[in-house]
Amino acid sequence: MFELDLGALFLAGLLGGGHCLGMCGGVVTAFSLQLPPGPRWRYHLGFNLGRLLGYALIGAIVGGLGSLTTLLSLQAVKTVLFALAQALLILMGLYLAGWSGWLRRVEKLGVPVWQRIQPVLRRLLPIRNWPQSVAVGMLWGWLPCGLVYTASLSALASASPVKGAAILFLFGIGTLPNLLLIGAASGSLLAWMRAQWVRKTSGVLLIAIGVFRLCQMAL
Repeated sequence: MFELDLGALFLAGLLGGGHCLGMCGGVVTAFSLQLPPGPRWRYHLGFNLGRLLGYALIGAIVGGLGSLTTLLSLQAVKTVLFALAQALLILMGLYLAGWSGWLRRVEKLGVPVWQRIQPVLRRLLPIRNWPQSVAVGMLWGWLPCGLVYTASLSALASASPVKGAAILFLFGIGTLPNLLLIGAASGSLLAWMRAQWVRKTSGVLLIAIGVFRLCQMAL
């Protein structure tokens, strides 16, 4: 069933294109404008590699915290975390389908952490070399985002640093097309990803997976 979690969160990252563009599209554009002379693609790859590593770190941390429920034999807590992860997966589906904006409220929870990270991020700008672009991406992975937080709860419920890192990393892989293909060449793809029928279909799939997992737990 771990593979089902990975597939669901990859799908959420891939088809949450409208949210990704709203949250990070302006950042990627600003990032492009202040890059040093030379090929820009390598800096964008570095930025997104760092972002994926940042997600994986978040997943490893929360997965490690979740593993305490196994070490301490807190099966009831683990069960509650699993149920919450599926409930948030359903809410993510409702958000992607355009039926609920609840997910945006979750983003406010990460503001205090982001306020502490921002001063460090500012010291790394403007970008002067490739390793710096990776470092900026790693910090940007902590930007308050409801989709990331929903994926993080699934990582927490996995009760494993390795599984948690894999969950967030694959979620990040799903977001790559939306951020790497910004521009004229990606216009048709992004338009397809943001089409109402695509968003509703992806939302229904995530809702179905969440309901299926909850029913499995109840049996």
